This record gives sequence, structure tokens and C-alpha cells, in this order.
Amino acid sequence: MALPGMGGMGGMSGGAQANMDPEQLQQMQMVKYMSMAMESCPAKTVIAGTMGFGLGGMFGIFMSSMRYDTPMSSGLPGGVGTISNLPVREQLRLGFKDMGRSAYSSAKNFGYIGAIFAGSECCIEGYRAKNDLWNGVAAGCFTGGFLAKGAGPQAVAVGCAGFAAFSAAIDAYMRMPSDDRAADPII
Repeated sequence: MALPGMGGMGGMSGGAQANMDPEQLQQMQMVKYMSMAMESCPAKTVIAGTMGFGLGGMFGIFMSSMRYDTPMSSGLPGGVGTISNLPVREQLRLGFKDMGRSAYSSAKNFGYIGAIFAGSECCIEGYRAKNDLWNGVAAGCFTGGFLAKGAGPQAVAVGCAGFAAFSAAIDAYMRMPSDDRAADPII
């Protein structure tokens, strides 16, 4: 991959490399390795899974703070009665425990979905040798179907259609040309 101003990584002449100090050569080598890693499907899968795990954790924390069906409810089996009867320290302990459980559950789900989608999209893009909307649609269909595989063929079809439609909508929006002149970095 040739980066602007570098003249290509492997295509440098011996004279150009001789004029560079070792730190610049090391930086160029690191840029080369990082770009190679970012273009590989396993790295994309791991990065998407990790980012999905982090986003899911934050989402889980937020959503657990909005819930009202906590284990402290008096009507649920295993409930501890009304929260106001507990000491403040116990209220906080139970609340944070519930928040952590919810955050971890959401993080696992988001990471799993992100890794499956990114990995399948990268494999499809490599197979088709194109970067277009249909790669995301096919990856969305695969992801939705794979997530619903245990619920039967009808659920697989609905999951495939739902994830494919969502992926198509997001990808179409992201590929729209920007008419906003202020968003253009070159003015």
C-alpha cells in the first residue's frame, strides 16, 4: 500500500533509504505492518469484536440504570423486598452487582455480533473482490441467520432478512455523498 509522500513501501530506492535515519525507517516499517494487519480478516474480526464488547458494556451500564425490574423488586421470586428497607451500602452493592451483570451480558452479545458481521463481511469482500453495498447485505444475512440458527428455519429466514435490511440501510446511509460543504476538510 503506497501512502502519500512515501513513494511506496517496498519500492523505495536504496538511495532514499540511505538518507533516512533509523527512526524514520522503523516508523515506515510499523506503518506497513499496521496497514497489513488492518487489511487482514482475522484482525478486522478481533477489532470489531473488541469494539463491540466495549460498546456493549457501555450500553449495558446505561440500560441497567434505566431498568425497573431489578432483583430488588418485591414481586419477583428471589426479590429482597423493597429497596428502601435495605441499608444504603447494601442498596449500592446490589445495584452495582446488577449493573455489572447487565453490562457484561450486553458486552458479550455486542462483541459476538460485531465479530461475526465483520469477519463474514471481510471474507465476502475478499471472495467477491469488490467493495460495495452487497457485501454488507450478504454479511448481515449471514449474521442474522447464524444468530437464529437454534430457533428453526423460519427464524433463520427472519433473522437473515432483518439483519440484511438493517445492514443495507446503514451502509446506504454511510455511502451517501455529503452535500455539506462545511464537512469537507479541503476548502
